[in-house]
Amino acid sequence: MAAAARFFIRGAPLKLPLSGVGTGAQSSFEATLLKLSPSSNSRTKTQRRHAAHFTFQPDPVPTQYGPTQKMNLFQSVTSALDNTLASDPTAVIFGEDVAFGGVFRCTVGLRDKYGKDRVFNTPLCEQGIVGFGIGAAVAGATAIAEIQFADYIYPAFDQIVNEAAKYRYRSGNLFDCGNLTIRAPWGCVGHGSLYHSQSPEAFFAHCPGIKVVIPRSPVQAKGLLLACIADQNPCIFFEPKILYRAAVEQVPVEPYTIPLSQAEILQEGSDVTLVAWGTQIHVMREVANMAQEKLGVSCELIDLQTILPWDTETVCKMGLLA
Repeated sequence: MAAAARFFIRGAPLKLPLSGVGTGAQSSFEATLLKLSPSSNSRTKTQRRHAAHFTFQPDPVPTQYGPTQKMNLFQSVTSALDNTLASDPTAVIFGEDVAFGGVFRCTVGLRDKYGKDRVFNTPLCEQGIVGFGIGAAVAGATAIAEIQFADYIYPAFDQIVNEAAKYRYRSGNLFDCGNLTIRAPWGCVGHGSLYHSQSPEAFFAHCPGIKVVIPRSPVQAKGLLLACIADQNPCIFFEPKILYRAAVEQVPVEPYTIPLSQAEILQEGSDVTLVAWGTQIHVMREVANMAQEKLGVSCELIDLQTILPWDTETVCKMGLLA
């Protein structure tokens, strides 16, 4: 999974690489870490490879947002979009095949419910999809664009980085496209090969003027997506497609938001801070448990949630505590 996790070793006088050639205590430390990974052992020819290398761990049922319903991740996305269309008459959803529900069924039923003028297909042109979204947002609409796979967002890179991100700045805040949200299925699923497995958030993580968000679960997906839609800056919302059906939680039916640029501490720890996002959160949960059981190392786990602008205060504060 390309969503990387970073390690902060508390109290360490130097940075210890987790791979490469070392000597003495450093190489011993690396060897111990490698032993923690089940995939580090040689795999026999008869062993099968599995798409999912983790077990999804649902969060506690939220009680502060009202009644809940069992949903997987794509259903929670549908619920967020449904809430938006119902409450905002200017909201429109568009992209390749969204009218019939999309390849992952995230917009299923919305065209029938809200009409073909509010949920509609576009040509297979990512640059055009984002360019249209910018124009719609500038004109006052709440524009929700779907890029069918994150791997194909690159043709729209110029529109996102040079137009959407800079629209407010270039006009001296006279105009903006802050009502634009770009959704895209993200990450590997085990059989997508090179054009349906990419995690391109790093390309956008250095571009001021946009926000980049990746959820770890259905509850987070709905709350963060609604926060992106409500935010007055253009947002890119990457959806871990391996979790679309694998992740199931009790999700609030009514609309709610989860603050952007606010990391969440999922597990307290005193020795090491693990920072991750999206699908990799569930891998890090298992890593933290293994480190505790096999090494006696206490790991703190932080879900970054928003990649840009990221919560430097929480990460640095917790990572530096002795």
